[in-house]
Amino acid sequence: MKNNIAIFASGNGSNAENIVNYFNKTDVKIQCCFTNNPKAFVIERMKKYNIPIILFNKNEFSDKVLYYLEKFEINFIVLAGFLWLIPSIIVKKYKDRIINIHPALLPKYGGKGMYGKNVHKAILENKEKYSGITIHLVNEEYDKGKIIFQKSILISENETLNSLEEKIHKLEYKHYPQIIELYIKNYNN
Repeated sequence: MKNNIAIFASGNGSNAENIVNYFNKTDVKIQCCFTNNPKAFVIERMKKYNIPIILFNKNEFSDKVLYYLEKFEINFIVLAGFLWLIPSIIVKKYKDRIINIHPALLPKYGGKGMYGKNVHKAILENKEKYSGITIHLVNEEYDKGKIIFQKSILISENETLNSLEEKIHKLEYKHYPQIIELYIKNYNN
């Protein structure tokens, strides 16, 4: 099986760029990047690597996205800060081949609207002792797919929103590409 990845991103794209750099010299190829946000900085990041960008809206989500997934012969979808729920037609076609990262220890602090600073703010407000990242498969519900990896960190007494966000980003950058690679390798064997 080929190892062609499509990245889905809605925002800044730092995780997407980290993934592109990680797989740059491997047999895993980032073929394209889908975004629902015409102002997303991920577009600029992907241009540096000559990775095609496919922009789409809600009405085009299933048909246009499926067309380009087939055109680029995509085997795996990686969500990197993508905020929309994936339609069930795509989830079914790519069963167990859509991977997402969440900036908290699921099942806590998951679901619609729980992303980025919203997650970190809720964790700090609830005076949690730990936070971390969860890498999971995607199903038809927000953040409910099978967990394939978690890594936790201790929250310090003087933790701020910015310091927690920075710690979580470091975990994401370190672990997400490695877990994607491991998952693809195991999936193909």
